[in-house]
Amino acid sequence: MAGATDFADEDWDDQLMTNPSTFIPADLARAARAITQVSSKVIGRAAGLEKQQIRAFEKGNQDLTLEQNAMLRHALEQYGAVFVEEDEDAGRGVRRKYNASKVRRLETWEGEGGPAYEDDI
Repeated sequence: MAGATDFADEDWDDQLMTNPSTFIPADLARAARAITQVSSKVIGRAAGLEKQQIRAFEKGNQDLTLEQNAMLRHALEQYGAVFVEEDEDAGRGVRRKYNASKVRRLETWEGEGGPAYEDDI
């Protein structure tokens, strides 16, 4: 999709295509978007997909290519989702990158002041 944010670099591309654990199922994509509180339009733009593709994938009505799935995962990670791999004690999952205290501090920090300008001093 033209105009999509390009998160990929060569090393990242190589890792995605050779590591099957980078694939995320629809339910984890939906959960990640919910906990990061980002719209399907914003995530779609970041991943180079249409918002309708994101929603259809999350509902299980459409498959994504491996490349599209990898770009979706990367976009969700850029917005603060951390995907947790399955181990002997628990299944795969997703969580926030930052705990509640850090999220509050970030929200306060982002809401302070006015527009960013270079320092005059």
